[in-house]
Order: sequence, then C-alpha cells, then structure tokens
Amino acid sequence: MNNLLSILLQVTAPTAEEIQQKQDSIQEGVKMMVEYAKTDPQGFWHTVGESLLQFGLKVLAALAIFVIGWWLIGLVKKAMHKMFTRRNVEPTLASFIGSFVSISLTILVVIISISTLGVNTTSLAALLAAGGMAIGMALSGTVQNFAGGIMLLAFKPFKAGDYIEAQGHGGTVIEVNITSTKLLTPDNRVVILPNGALSNGTVNNISGRPLRRVEWLVSVSYGVDAEACKKAILTILDSDKRVLKANTNMTKLYKELNVTKYQLSTVNYKMDAIPAPYVALKSLNENDITFVARAWAKGSDYWNLFFDMNERFYTELPPQGFTFAYPHMDVTMLQPDSNEPKLSD
Repeated sequence: MNNLLSILLQVTAPTAEEIQQKQDSIQEGVKMMVEYAKTDPQGFWHTVGESLLQFGLKVLAALAIFVIGWWLIGLVKKAMHKMFTRRNVEPTLASFIGSFVSISLTILVVIISISTLGVNTTSLAALLAAGGMAIGMALSGTVQNFAGGIMLLAFKPFKAGDYIEAQGHGGTVIEVNITSTKLLTPDNRVVILPNGALSNGTVNNISGRPLRRVEWLVSVSYGVDAEACKKAILTILDSDKRVLKANTNMTKLYKELNVTKYQLSTVNYKMDAIPAPYVALKSLNENDITFVARAWAKGSDYWNLFFDMNERFYTELPPQGFTFAYPHMDVTMLQPDSNEPKLSD
C-alpha cells in the first residue's frame, strides 16, 4: 500500500524544477501582456474581449452539456426503475445498479463538461483510475463480498424467508444486502454471513421447493409380521390429511401454494404427480429390524408432520403387537445338580 501511494505521488506531484519553470513561464507571460498593453492598448483590449467571449461561450456550452446530461441521467434512472419493477428484480440489486449507473454517468458528464472548458482531463482520469485501484486493493475483502452480493442477488439461490444451511449455520434468511446475508436461527440469534463465502460455498436451501419428502425410521422387535407392520404404518400415514396422496390434484395444489407458471416451467421444478406413501424393510440390525416410511407433504407441514407421526407410531403400533426393540441381554441361570457332591469343610 505504501509503495502504491509513493507511485501515485510520483505521478501526480510535480518536482521543484517543474514548479520553478511554470512560475518563470507565468512571469514571462505577464510581462509580455503588460508590454503589449502599453504598445497597443486598443488591440490588447480587443484580444481580451475576444478571449472573454470565447471563454463565456465555453462556460455556457459546459453548463448546457451538464444540464442536458443531468436530464438524460434522470430519464435513464426512471427507465431502469420501470424495467426492474416489471421484471420483479430484487430491490437491493435494483437500488445498487441504479446508484452505480447514476454515479458513473454523473462522473462522465462532469468530465465532459470540464473538458469543454479547455481543461486537460487526462491527468484527472489517470488520478481517478489510480485512486480506484488503491481503494480496491485496500478493500479487497469488501470487494469480494460486494461481488458475491451481486451474484446472490442476480441468480437468487435463496431469498428472504427461506431456511438455509451454509458455512456451518442454519436459519431463516431475513435480509440479503450487497455485502452480507443475515440469518435468524431457531433459537432467535442473528448470524451475519459474508456474501463472498456464500457465493463460493455450498448452500443447502431447505425451503427451495414447496413440496418435500418426509422420512421416518421405525425399529421393531424381531419376530413381528413384517407385512402386517408395513400395513399398519401405511394406515397411520394415510389417515393424516397432511400426507399427500398419489391422486392429489397437482393444479389445485400449486394454486394453493401460489406457485407461478414461471416457477413451474423451471427445469426439474414441476412434479406431475405425488408418489404414494411408501414403507419397506430397510435393515436387519443386531437387536431389531428397521422399517423406512416415506411420504410427501407441503414444505410448511414438514416438521409438524414429522413429529406428530413419530408420536403416533410410538402410541399406536405397540397395541397392535408391534413392540419396539431396545438393547437387552438374556441371562440364563443354571440350577445346581442335587446329585453333585458338595465340598466339605
């Protein structure tokens, strides 16, 4: 950073010799003007008038360029606002792009206006570029988060209200801005994640789809009738209205979920039919056998359905003869043989 500042100073700061040369040239020019005024006063004032007139015209032209440019910038901002509103662009992204375009166009109009006055803007442009590079190097981490925020707002891997897991944290997205994303955890903590890490890392968007598959593992003792146990579990699942059936009307369901046609047209988004609830014998364990039960439900019903079904399995299966297994050990006690000789004292 110090090296960069020294380079900037070398580029922009004139040497003592250059300053002295400019002072000498200014003094020489003043002397020439004084001599010219003494020798030809009429011609001197005529030249001064022409110079003032030319400078005044340049000032008027510069003001006209600035006013017209400012008016055109306003039109561009209004057109961009209408376009963003029509396309439902994320408000944060729309605000950032609008501000960035407005500032860039304003700087361009100012430079053009200054150049109209006859001022050499090459050094000014070089200074702005060097200053921008210095600021970019000093804020490299912030720039990375800034670029990550643009990517997140543009491609929308998640939005406010989604529950996501990222960077070792899980929570509901409450705000997405240019540099960071805020999550509200289930225990009411706010976690702020940098957008640079989010845009380059893995994000598990649990709320990314309106329908989710729920899975339960039910372990019962050896010796139970497997087919009867599967039917009992299916009966419990089918009796809950939150479990979606194979004959579910998908058009009506998507309408209830307020899913747009654009979302349904997204690749691999639309489900033409709901798979029926399914139960199968998953594994034979050391102390029990495990059945897996799977059913589809609305994303908003996921956890309530999961916990309610666990409770129903626990309370309704044992009365039907399907007991739950638990780790145990059978110990057999052998009675001593009465004919066996006893040890004497």
